[in-house]
Amino acid sequence: MIAATGKILLLWSVPRARSTAFFRMMLQRGDVVAVHEPFSTLAADGVAEVAGRTVRTERAVIDTLTTLAPHRRVFVKDTTDEEYPRVLADPDFLRSQAHNAFLIRDPAETIASYYAVNPRVRRDQIGFEHLERLFLRVRELTGRTPLVIDAADLVADPSGTAARYCADAGIAFLPAAMSWPAGDRPEWRASERWHRDVARTTGFENRSPRHGVVLEDVPHLQAYLGHHAPIYQRLRRQCPTGPIASARRP
Repeated sequence: MIAATGKILLLWSVPRARSTAFFRMMLQRGDVVAVHEPFSTLAADGVAEVAGRTVRTERAVIDTLTTLAPHRRVFVKDTTDEEYPRVLADPDFLRSQAHNAFLIRDPAETIASYYAVNPRVRRDQIGFEHLERLFLRVRELTGRTPLVIDAADLVADPSGTAARYCADAGIAFLPAAMSWPAGDRPEWRASERWHRDVARTTGFENRSPRHGVVLEDVPHLQAYLGHHAPIYQRLRRQCPTGPIASARRP
């Protein structure tokens, strides 16, 4: 188990993988500073807000997070629509300052969901290559296989999967954090259109998709699936099985 005190808890996720619901769970805990997508926001907009501070470079994001960590536990959720070269090039951040976990989802579901929000999505924005590159870098630096969570497991067994994450991160599993009030959050106001579904939830839910996108009807999305599916399968094989180690008590 990795002690989380003074560490930044980083959840790296492919887009549209229920990572915002995971963020909502962590926010519900009340014992973390929860930072929403600083690296992907920076890549998209050229500027991001991190705990009330305006940052304009990946280096500034890293520095701001590491400044916060000694005072309160920091949880960061980010998506791998883009690659983050400064993160990959900072072994101290990935090895010593952060606990890294990875969230994946069946790429057929990810691609359809992404296309429904942004029909101009590029193949690489689906994010599996970027996520795997981060996963391999963390494994190389730490000498251990970081935790990989499949979104399918998260909705099939929310408490068990969250407890596994907490045990791996060295924090207490809080059952009360598994539900939350529906509604928007100020943390995702700038990207509100991406989070309309989770704003209606009160917990992890395996809802049928509302978007109506059928991959077979969009030929280039079928090509996207063929590209990303093998990467998903490699990462899926890293998901742990067996009993969950005990998480720390509150």
